[in-house]
Amino acid sequence: MDFFFLPMEKLELITKDHVPLAVHLFRPEQSNGKLLLINSATGVKQQVYFSFARFFSEHGFTVIAYDYRGIGLSKPRNMKGFEASMRIWGSEDYKTLTQYITTEFSGYRKYCLGHSVGALILGMNEDSAMFDEFIFVGTQNAFVGNLKFKTKIEAYLGFGIVQPLTTGLLGYFPANWFGLGESLPKNCAYDWRTLILNRKSTNRLLEKMMDYSKNLTQKVFVIRAEDDAWLTEKGVLSLLNNTYPNLKPSYRLVKTAESDKKEIGHINFFRSYNKKLWNIILNELTDQ
Repeated sequence: MDFFFLPMEKLELITKDHVPLAVHLFRPEQSNGKLLLINSATGVKQQVYFSFARFFSEHGFTVIAYDYRGIGLSKPRNMKGFEASMRIWGSEDYKTLTQYITTEFSGYRKYCLGHSVGALILGMNEDSAMFDEFIFVGTQNAFVGNLKFKTKIEAYLGFGIVQPLTTGLLGYFPANWFGLGESLPKNCAYDWRTLILNRKSTNRLLEKMMDYSKNLTQKVFVIRAEDDAWLTEKGVLSLLNNTYPNLKPSYRLVKTAESDKKEIGHINFFRSYNKKLWNIILNELTDQ
């Protein structure tokens, strides 16, 4: 049997504040008793992670992918004025998933993969303590001072001028106009601006809410791609030292030479043409 075609289940989970979230559950034919939750990057639809999720379900993992409110299948008909923020993604949407996992998969070993903002929201939900280990992919404290020179210029122009102008005019941020993924609800865009333009970055968002980031003491496997233009070692270390100082990190730099297409960047680690790179994570989660 070709496990790649194992069916996925589509679910709708309702948040505490009554917002429906689109969720997909990938069940293995033979479970290894391990569950992997995927927290998406900003404006990245859950479908980007489906091949990756299927790969892990072929290896016995139960995998869950979902869209935050305002994104992909969890998007409202009218984005203008839709109430959402990165802080709500962490405190409401991600929490809805962890509560579902606690109820339905209590006996499993649990892992959470945070891609970009998907790792930043972990400190916004006390349930993050339930995971045995985290995987961080392409994540950092994105403060402009941590970025490379060319990206710095783009960040100042984009997030200092263009983003607040377009968001103010339209009532949402048309990120797709600028090749930055799905359009974003207004306050998600403003939170993103804070991450980039405020020196405290993630910690500035956490100051505005209940902050559980210092409670997390698990292992974290931190992956970054050599050709990720938006990521720097300085930004990655800032996140681990200043936001999650009690996690126990190990680091893996993925070289472009390891990719069949010689291309990884910020998103493409999860593309099916980079399938062989997924063994980096698989080996980490099965070697225990």
